[in-house]
Amino acid sequence: MRKESSPSRWRTWTWTPGSPGGCLLAALRAGARCYLVKGVGREAVLNAVRTVALGGAVFGPEIAGRIGALLVGDRGPASARPFPDLTEREREVLDMVARGLDNRRIARELVLSENTVRNHVSRIFTKLQVAHRAAAVSQARDAGLGRT
Repeated sequence: MRKESSPSRWRTWTWTPGSPGGCLLAALRAGARCYLVKGVGREAVLNAVRTVALGGAVFGPEIAGRIGALLVGDRGPASARPFPDLTEREREVLDMVARGLDNRRIARELVLSENTVRNHVSRIFTKLQVAHRAAAVSQARDAGLGRT
């Protein structure tokens, strides 16, 4: 990190050895102004330093595409969909959970029993490796669910 002249402002850099994986969104939320993949040339790094120092942002081409997909909620093929371990029904339930619906409302909208919804939610928690609803909602929203 490089501190700006103002004590309350920091420039955040992320330099990753390869594909950003799940850390891209976290870096952006932390205020990353530069995200480069290891192996970029010396000139690219120097240009990035200058650009960020002047208040700009630099994202390598492999990162820019990922950022675009995050912003538009890229749905892509099923294998590229978020949470590939979830069934379509579980993904549908998780989307509704992320929209703030409780189990009773989800059951009514999907014409299911509350017990069935509770079972779906429990399996979702297990597959996402979370202990509570708020953590599941956080992951779902990070992946673009719960927006409608």
